[in-house]
Amino acid sequence: MLLLRAAPLRLRTVSFSVSVARPHVMRSHLLRTVHLAGGMSTTAVDNSSNGFIDPDLSIEHFGEGSLNGLTFAAKDLFDVEGHVTGYGQPTWRATHGAATKTSPAVQALLGAGADLLGKTHLDELAYSLNGENTHYGTPVNPACPDRIPGGSSSGSAVATADGTVDVGLGSDTGGSIRVPASYCGLLGIRPTHGRISLENACTLARSYDTCGWFARNAQVLRKVGEVLLDSSSKQDAPLTRWLTAADAFDHSDKATSQAIYKLVQGHHQEMTGLLGEPQEVTVASLEGMGSLSDWWQVFRITQGAEIWQELGEWITANKPQFGPGTKERFEMASKLTPQEIQTAKQKRKQISAHLQELLGKDGVLMLPTAPGPAPILNTPPAELDLFRSRLLSLTCIAGLGGLPQVSLPVVKVEGCPVGLSLMGPRGSDEKLLQLTEKLMALFTQ
Repeated sequence: MLLLRAAPLRLRTVSFSVSVARPHVMRSHLLRTVHLAGGMSTTAVDNSSNGFIDPDLSIEHFGEGSLNGLTFAAKDLFDVEGHVTGYGQPTWRATHGAATKTSPAVQALLGAGADLLGKTHLDELAYSLNGENTHYGTPVNPACPDRIPGGSSSGSAVATADGTVDVGLGSDTGGSIRVPASYCGLLGIRPTHGRISLENACTLARSYDTCGWFARNAQVLRKVGEVLLDSSSKQDAPLTRWLTAADAFDHSDKATSQAIYKLVQGHHQEMTGLLGEPQEVTVASLEGMGSLSDWWQVFRITQGAEIWQELGEWITANKPQFGPGTKERFEMASKLTPQEIQTAKQKRKQISAHLQELLGKDGVLMLPTAPGPAPILNTPPAELDLFRSRLLSLTCIAGLGGLPQVSLPVVKVEGCPVGLSLMGPRGSDEKLLQLTEKLMALFTQ
């Protein structure tokens, strides 16, 4: 909830660059200064859910557009000029200076009329799907406070789910938008890889990293897409071929599959009017590539190799203290062999081509976002790792293919949210967002 209160008079100056080109492209920059007077009309951010690392970093919009009147929070891997980007790790924060430019994604939202209310927590260097940070704590999942919020975009998800902001800006490499969206009962999108600039943002694995976002409202989710997505790579073909991923449902808890199937069956007539009759498919049907569990191993190796290439030198030089799980993943990434990496890269190319053929230009694949609801807080690490393997067997699909995926908060299991996902061909993000708006209206009527 957004709280309004009088505060002692204080004047704060925030400087950032203003783009005068298209929102997703920075061509020229004008310096703008925003003065926030605490005694006038100051907005105090409610951080009781521990979503924000820097709730005092507030920037008013500098443009007018489709996001007028909306607020957003930005994951603390996006740069804001004049402020240090912490990347979820205190040693990273201590070894980096203030940003000299503001991320194009943040600029685009400010230019379309939205106000930035602060930067948010994330897992260490974004290398986790849990949302539990040893150094900064665990943001509270508003949907199920006794369960983890999901990560790595945990703070942006929580700040959106508890109503503090309308939009949570985050990133998704292996599921860092889709998983918190599922756990916290939000709409969330991982866009087609490369459709939104990640300039002036921290890198994890370049060929997998995407800029995504959360919203509670499908119309808002779509409007943000209209601002952020590069229109030159848009695909206009309608999505008219409904595919259900049988093997993805097999990787999910029985209760999750049953809840989703019950929902879909209850709206079968309306959904076939939108998408035609559903066709059940096995996603991992490529000869010699194994099951979705094997695909996850391809993802693990190729992602790990990129992560170590990007961050290994800094880790070796600075020796940061990582929390459990994250520490072991970086150790794994550091020990990957050239042969392992080369073999996994070759398999990834084949998998990507297979997914492109499966979806064509008109296919929309339906699958569970996660195997089940969010794990309970303080779940033993070994048990959490088993769940993580099942989870990544689902989320790796979009990553391996560079595909867009939207998670819809439409079912509950054990009283907690589980997302239903829609995945489309590369460039079909706008069509997926339009379909999401129609389906949410259908499911919530």
